[in-house]
Amino acid sequence: MSETICRWGILSTADIAQRNWEAIRNTGNATLVAVASRDLAKAQRFIDTCQAQVPFPQAPRAFGDYDALLAADDVDAVYVPLPTGLRKEWVVKAARAGKHVMCEKPCAVHGDDLAEMVAACEEAGVQFMDGVMFMHSGRMQAVRDALDDGHSVGEIKRIATQFSFRAPEDFFGDNIRADQSLEPAGCLGDLGWYTARIALWTMRYTMPEAVCGRLLSGVGGNGEAPAVPSEFSGELFFPGGVTATFYNSFLTAHQQWVNISGTEGNLTIEDFVLPYFDSEVGFDVSNAVFETDICKFSMERHKRRSAVREYATNHPGSQETKLFRTFSALASSGEPDPHWPEISLKTQRVLDACLESARDGGRLVELT
Repeated sequence: MSETICRWGILSTADIAQRNWEAIRNTGNATLVAVASRDLAKAQRFIDTCQAQVPFPQAPRAFGDYDALLAADDVDAVYVPLPTGLRKEWVVKAARAGKHVMCEKPCAVHGDDLAEMVAACEEAGVQFMDGVMFMHSGRMQAVRDALDDGHSVGEIKRIATQFSFRAPEDFFGDNIRADQSLEPAGCLGDLGWYTARIALWTMRYTMPEAVCGRLLSGVGGNGEAPAVPSEFSGELFFPGGVTATFYNSFLTAHQQWVNISGTEGNLTIEDFVLPYFDSEVGFDVSNAVFETDICKFSMERHKRRSAVREYATNHPGSQETKLFRTFSALASSGEPDPHWPEISLKTQRVLDACLESARDGGRLVELT
């Protein structure tokens, strides 16, 4: 029996949708049938541009109205890369139209909105998942194996992570990620979703007991609306004394690393969000040894690299293709997996609490 093909529609012509166009094409269990924009000509230009480089056997149709795409009988699932401020409305509408939903991050302006979105998907019996690609990489199981082996890291004590990029000069004037009405969490939402998620993943989704956040710099803001974070740091305090720190910024050069430290060593991934272009993805484990002999003090480097074969940049085996392949299989199965909306809600709640803390002078916010 041939595998069921999940038929996709895209709500918006955001740049990230161009990358995911090819990911859908390479899944083997999905196809793209429609793209919608509020400007029909813009939707058609998007299709023509992508189709010229990565063609589907049959070109997707262009819609000049989101509702019209949701009403289409030949669309099973929708990818929603709309600005965060608009996502709740269209995710709820998509669910009520019986469409499975993959939602870009941050999924919502705040956790209460996301809870409504998830509830709408649950009521409709459709899958909800956020678009975090690294979760679907084969590297993650290899990292988990190292964390669990008892000697690579030992008992986890500390997690440190950073995701940042230096935005161009015109970014803060015309990019939606600096717009209070569209992306109010700024770098915390856009980049912090990943740093919070890797910390939660490391802790097997145990929620922190408390968090604190610091708004290091922001843009805009006035008496009525707070500044949009352009540089942010946070601390998470987990049960058992494990702590995590993260830093996100639109001001510092590109970095996307995580370091997990324990009683026996530490594990580092230098490209956990977007793997460097290669045929493999890996990580380093360090178990340094400090030796003394009267006057001789020696720090011995004991480092090893582990890797799994996995191509980057939209290869059929890449993490972005696996994201859409996994989702398409769940959508076609008719049995939504509650794990995915659950971890989205946890990520959102952590970021909400960090932002609440930062806007109140960095006070400790407890999570229940």
